Amino acid sequence: MLTVYGLNQYYGGSHILRDLNFDIPKGACTTVLGRNGVGKTTLLKCLMGLLPLRSGVLTFDGRDVTALPPYARARGAGLPRHVFEMFPVLKEMLRRRGGDLSGGQQQLSIARALVSGPKMLILDDPTEGIQPSIINDIGNVISTLTKSGEMAILLVERYYDFAKSLADHYLVMSRGEIIKRGAGRDMDARRRAGMSVGLAAAL
Repeated sequence: MLTVYGLNQYYGGSHILRDLNFDIPKGACTTVLGRNGVGKTTLLKCLMGLLPLRSGVLTFDGRDVTALPPYARARGAGLPRHVFEMFPVLKEMLRRRGGDLSGGQQQLSIARALVSGPKMLILDDPTEGIQPSIINDIGNVISTLTKSGEMAILLVERYYDFAKSLADHYLVMSRGEIIKRGAGRDMDARRRAGMSVGLAAAL
């Protein structure tokens, strides 16, 4: 559904995102994992158009949407109409990190985004600062949406167990690069392998 090819981003002279290439398929949950500061939120800002790409191409359903500005995405042209009706949730999370959002606010934000029936849901650390019972509820909602087969889900998450429980596919970021990727069912085996596959350093 969403394809990212050759994405690079800089802050000043610092190379923040380095030649990222990946797909977010429909009917699956794709998780992006990594420690703070590896570029996860910068990636989301690029996908939303809040930061213009230094280089790279974004396509949605086969259409090049790289040049669409944020307001066009929010108003419903092409990619934004279907993908970034998730904007209210993500923008709120970017303004007020998860630790400042109550579980109820988090759930309300997700529900509000789903009212318009988006084809893709983007979540940025939805579990941060949330009590365990609410985390379980959020996980159940994401799982149900994935199983419907009607939506692509991109989950950016720092907590391994939550990501693993939902991931059909995973990407591991470190220093602005994707250092590992694979099927969610293989995450535990690859994590046990430790440094040989790069997961121990990133998670």
